[in-house]
Amino acid sequence: MSKLKVVGEKSLTNSSRVVGLLAQLEKINTDSTESDTARYVTSKILHLAQSQEKTRREMTTKGSTGMEVLLSTLENTKDLQTVLNILSILIELVSSDKKFGVKARVNGALTVTLNLVKQHFQNYRLVLPCLQLLRVYSTNSVNSVSLGKNGVVELMFKIIGPFSKKNSGLMKVALDTLAALLKSKTNARRAVDRGYVQVLLTIYVDWHRHDNRHRNMLIRKGILQSLKSVTNIKLGRKAFIDANGMKILYNTSQECLAVRTLDPLVNTSSLIMRKCFPKNRLPLPTIKSSFHFQLPIIPVTGPVAQLYSLPPEVDDVVDESDDNDDIDLEVENELENEDDLDQSFKNDDIETDINKLRPQQVPGRTIEELKMYEHLFPELVDDFQDYELISKEPKPFVFEGKARGPIVVPTAGEEVPGNSGSVKKGVVMKERASPKGEEAKEDPKGHDRTLPQQLGGQSRVAPSAHSFNNDLVKALDRITLQNVPSQVASGLNAGMRKDFGLPLTVLSCTKACPHVAKCGSTLFEGRTVHLGKLCCTGVETEDDEDTESHSSTEQAPSVEASDGPTLHDPDLYIEIVKNTKSVPEYSEVAYPDYFGHIPPPFKEPILERPYGVQRTKIAQDIERLIHQNDIIDRVVYDLDNPTYTTPEEGDTLKFNSKFESGNLRKVIQIRKSEYDLILNSDINSNHYHQWFYFEVSGMRPGVAYRFNIINCEKSNSQFNYGMQPLMYSVQEALNARPWWIRMGTDICYYKNHFSRSSVAAGGQKGKSYYTITFTVNFPHKDDVCYFAYHYPYTYSTLQMHLQKLESAHNPQQIYFRKDVLCETLSGNICPLVTITAMPESNYYEHICQFRTRPYIFLSARVHPGETNASWVMKGTLEYLMSNSPTAQSLRESYIFKIVPMLNPDGVINGNHRCSLSGEDLNRQWQSPNPELHPTIYHAKGLLQYLAAVKRLPLVYCDYHGHSRKKNVFMYGCSIKETVWHTHDNSASCDIVEDMGYRTLPKILSHIAPAFCMSSCSFVVEKSKESTARVVVWREIGVQRSYTMESTLCGCDQGRYKGLQIGTRELEEMGAKFCVGLLRLKRLTSSLEYNLPSNLLDFENDLIESSCKVTSPTTYVLDEDEPRFLEEVDYSAESNDELDVELAENTGDYEPSAQEEALSDSEVSRTHLI
Repeated sequence: MSKLKVVGEKSLTNSSRVVGLLAQLEKINTDSTESDTARYVTSKILHLAQSQEKTRREMTTKGSTGMEVLLSTLENTKDLQTVLNILSILIELVSSDKKFGVKARVNGALTVTLNLVKQHFQNYRLVLPCLQLLRVYSTNSVNSVSLGKNGVVELMFKIIGPFSKKNSGLMKVALDTLAALLKSKTNARRAVDRGYVQVLLTIYVDWHRHDNRHRNMLIRKGILQSLKSVTNIKLGRKAFIDANGMKILYNTSQECLAVRTLDPLVNTSSLIMRKCFPKNRLPLPTIKSSFHFQLPIIPVTGPVAQLYSLPPEVDDVVDESDDNDDIDLEVENELENEDDLDQSFKNDDIETDINKLRPQQVPGRTIEELKMYEHLFPELVDDFQDYELISKEPKPFVFEGKARGPIVVPTAGEEVPGNSGSVKKGVVMKERASPKGEEAKEDPKGHDRTLPQQLGGQSRVAPSAHSFNNDLVKALDRITLQNVPSQVASGLNAGMRKDFGLPLTVLSCTKACPHVAKCGSTLFEGRTVHLGKLCCTGVETEDDEDTESHSSTEQAPSVEASDGPTLHDPDLYIEIVKNTKSVPEYSEVAYPDYFGHIPPPFKEPILERPYGVQRTKIAQDIERLIHQNDIIDRVVYDLDNPTYTTPEEGDTLKFNSKFESGNLRKVIQIRKSEYDLILNSDINSNHYHQWFYFEVSGMRPGVAYRFNIINCEKSNSQFNYGMQPLMYSVQEALNARPWWIRMGTDICYYKNHFSRSSVAAGGQKGKSYYTITFTVNFPHKDDVCYFAYHYPYTYSTLQMHLQKLESAHNPQQIYFRKDVLCETLSGNICPLVTITAMPESNYYEHICQFRTRPYIFLSARVHPGETNASWVMKGTLEYLMSNSPTAQSLRESYIFKIVPMLNPDGVINGNHRCSLSGEDLNRQWQSPNPELHPTIYHAKGLLQYLAAVKRLPLVYCDYHGHSRKKNVFMYGCSIKETVWHTHDNSASCDIVEDMGYRTLPKILSHIAPAFCMSSCSFVVEKSKESTARVVVWREIGVQRSYTMESTLCGCDQGRYKGLQIGTRELEEMGAKFCVGLLRLKRLTSSLEYNLPSNLLDFENDLIESSCKVTSPTTYVLDEDEPRFLEEVDYSAESNDELDVELAENTGDYEPSAQEEALSDSEVSRTHLI
């Protein structure tokens, strides 16, 4: 009889079939006797639902009565198989309907399912699909609360229990349901009130002990997931701690480490313990900087105004409500909702108002006001009548009877720290090596100067490296401004330098330096490299070790190292430091800044992240809470306590940061060889902790020292992706290896248990600090070592370099001026450099050509912690001052106005991002205050002056460093691309825009190995409207306005793929930028306006561009960058990075027609081999 009712099904479509079956099932509901028919019909519906996606969609579409019919049958039927069929159908429908939980609640499915569980509690076959549905229902928060009120939490604890081999599948589903239910705070509180946290821990230990073969790992993980959910609330974390949960999970996770398949248990246990670790306050009296600088005026609004308005009695280190508050769930929220967050604010920061995007030159100051800058542009009015200019047949320039040698610029591969061949007052000092290996120099005044008088000292017989023992290190008294003379008297003892406490023999060595000639490819070939005072420049080297050096000299005999200047001069550096004004009034000089740095002669690959390193470090942190008696907790360095004295114990490291650009506030010894380090915030600020530069001494070899910098604020770092800190060893420098090297193992960056106050977190509560941790094994006993975030480049170093360049340049060829742009808040000068070629003569035509050269405006180091920007700028300056044909052509093409350091005060005082005003200067370009932001005010004034006199720069570029991306790349400004990224393609098609802003980045992607075009972005963001790049583009009217970002880590494409970046590569980038400008000149000139097709295909680049802006960057710590994509997955350990592998841009580069226009020698010099 029942078969007759469904006999016609096969002739119907699938949709009609399921509708007919549901209609038939609805009729059966009124007749309880037809259980066999109901069983048959539900089985047919189940078959269709399992095999037909269309069927599942039809049953859940709006207006369908399928759910109601099924639930009505489920409620009325007494047949077990029919119940199972309907439950299976409902489970199938879950995958096709994201709103299934809501529909289930509306149709009363929650109550029906729960009643089935209660009525058939012992029937595991029926309970299992019911629990699967309850698990789905619980993903909806409203459903979860409703089920909790009806006793589902208690019901789950009746199902789960101690170890048992029976019904493991049912228990797994019950645990998953419980974990979903406990995500509701109401249910979590109910579980805590009934003591279920202790029950879960007891059950977990039981399963951990009995599951010897690890066949029930999913059940064990389900228990941990329930604990993870219940500890999302403050009461849950407290109950976890009271139940000794930290020790239980720590011990069980340590026992699981030996089995790799148990990693999910270890990682989940680590997450729970990190979350429950009691929040601590930083051991500081205040989060404000240890140093105070009184501002001339106090801003009315903003973070600095809030800082000054805080009452002195306010505890700004931590809020009372911060400790274990329920909103302190960042670890979980970042993991589980990261994708949602990305989607929620995607493109929100992109400017969509085309009227705001269109550049509109703003007059700003009047012409009368801008006349104050006329004296900084003498090149526009000088007639050069008083200059001895080069004629068409140039003659050698003679000065005081000494022939000026060609300037030899130490490039990225060749910079030397010493003073070999130094130039004093424009005179080149010739070197003459004596047979004994000693060198003498002739004083300009006619007096002989012997070796003891040369701070750049040349070679003498020195002890071998192993004789550099503790006694010698003790002789290395700290160099202070009080006891270092500017010139050493001529009558000093040959064995000891007066006032230095340093044996002269330590300053040199007898070892040959084969690495000197192997520094790698350079832009300027053809000269021998000397290491200056720290290497044996006067010692004869063996033939086999100096072959390359000799060959290079033979290729270009006119270029001699002895005739060229080295930019590092320790004597000059000391003199400059004496005039540098710092807020702490530093009286010490760091050895690396005094000795100088040369790039090491070896490659430094990106460090491979060891598996499990983060959880190992976190476990060691958790041990502090579990084994508190093992913690020393002793302060060994403290800037906040002026009377504090360093402990004299032999096994304790000694620290110092009281020197220019230094940053280290406090050090606490945790274990015998482990130290917590706290950084100083920027002056007049309470955050920006990232830059560090400090000294360590008193170490022992063979000991693994762990350093934890515990108050970092950025949410991620390239330290998680292969970047290492930098270390400089004084003993290595004295043994002819004066370089910063990447150092450290077991490096990771993770959220810690130190809480940030709402004052420090921009009003947000419950934020945590982050830890940079790294381990170092020092090679030498009692060495003096320095650690830094990146290669230090101090303000005094810049001044020294500029003085050396000024004294060494040929004034007949190079027009070089060093002016004072303004004074900073603390009274330091901000230098302004002008570089171009001298006019060929003082004839009218040559003077006109000189004055009409287009301007290039460059700036750098607005953010003090981005020291790589200064190294790139150094490469640019040295290239511009070099004697290469390309550099001369470049000088003849442009006038360069350069502000090499926009934030001298921040650099000097060890800030990371701000000036002494406590503000990010790169957010002040719209309305700079002349009293609080003088460097920005006057730099913008220079640009406004150029605009007013109709001499708009062809290019403006601000050099920056990037902490969370690899490679070198640019940010520019484009209306079309900005609108295109808002997905308004119709609007972007209507915009007509000169695409020339892409030309320079395109050129650089071809000629600079570190440059990556696919990382460039030309989108204008709302949060960047007050940056230099956007203001110079929008207000001044410079189309080619850029920020050039250099990675702090390394490259993942091109020739340097897999290598950490060094000063060699950074300086090379600065030089390549200059070459790019020359190519830009030739490509855009009227005679050569037929651009290559690969440089004109902008539209395809725009469509295929991978550099999409996905989020705003308005948070105070974010840089000029799109949101960082390489997020760390705290829930798992992996060496894999999330960023997309980029194509190599420069591997098989063929010279363009424009390059062919260069001489053969120039092409070889402008392309690294």
